Amino acid sequence: MVRRARNAEQRRLEAARLAQIRAVQSREVARYHTMNPGEFEHAIAYLCQRDGCTDVKVVGGAGDLGADVVATAPTGHRIVIQCERYGPTHKVGSPDAQRFGGTCYSVHQAHIPVMVTTSTFTRQAVSYAIAQGIRLYDEHALGGWASQTGPAPWHQSSVPAA
Repeated sequence: MVRRARNAEQRRLEAARLAQIRAVQSREVARYHTMNPGEFEHAIAYLCQRDGCTDVKVVGGAGDLGADVVATAPTGHRIVIQCERYGPTHKVGSPDAQRFGGTCYSVHQAHIPVMVTTSTFTRQAVSYAIAQGIRLYDEHALGGWASQTGPAPWHQSSVPAA
């Protein structure tokens, strides 16, 4: 009986901790929704620099050939990031992923290609990313990275569920 009560209390505390983390992450993503695309790119570059990347450059804009931020991760790998600041109902689709996939390795020599969005990805985009080795950071992963309650892209190889 005592063990059951202790386990129930542990589950309650863990649920409260997870709810608090989700709230912090949600606030982080809400901040990014207020930015324009250029500000969002600079904010992502800041996260890279904050978390130990060197040679961080914002290269987005006309003629960027699919890269918005390039950097050297603390692991020594070249990270190339495509930023998609979309509203919560606009998912990043397969055409966006394919455009990035067409240049991230061949043009930008990415070791770690990443697409970061304030939204989510379609199933087709996720499938394409898995096949091409592109890491996807949706609103939840971005919120975790920004709030330091989740990993930076160079520490994570999984993609979100569509």
